Amino acid sequence: MSEMASLRLYFPLSARARGTRFWHRLSAPALGHHLLQCARRAHIHQAVMHRIDSGYLPGDKMTHHHFESTSGRIPQCIELIDTESRLRKFLREHAEELQKVRAVLYRCEIQFTP
Repeated sequence: MSEMASLRLYFPLSARARGTRFWHRLSAPALGHHLLQCARRAHIHQAVMHRIDSGYLPGDKMTHHHFESTSGRIPQCIELIDTESRLRKFLREHAEELQKVRAVLYRCEIQFTP
């Protein structure tokens, strides 16, 4: 069995990360971009931000992407792929930022051998 796992993080497009620098206090960085940078610094094997065309998060209405304007409530998804232990460590290290994020962990069970 493979030790690889996939962690999906779901949050609204309008979600912001906590500002760490002076300029961030004026305009906090987008949570999605911030999490991708954190995953890179943590040496997570693979990180992907999925484009969402429509959907909803718990307690919200259904929202759709439109080329003229997009609702801030539309879901965003970041998928991280690495070993389960490293993904759980990432969750612990960023727990404060991930309080309003829905996290789903999938264990990979397929391993192809030539």
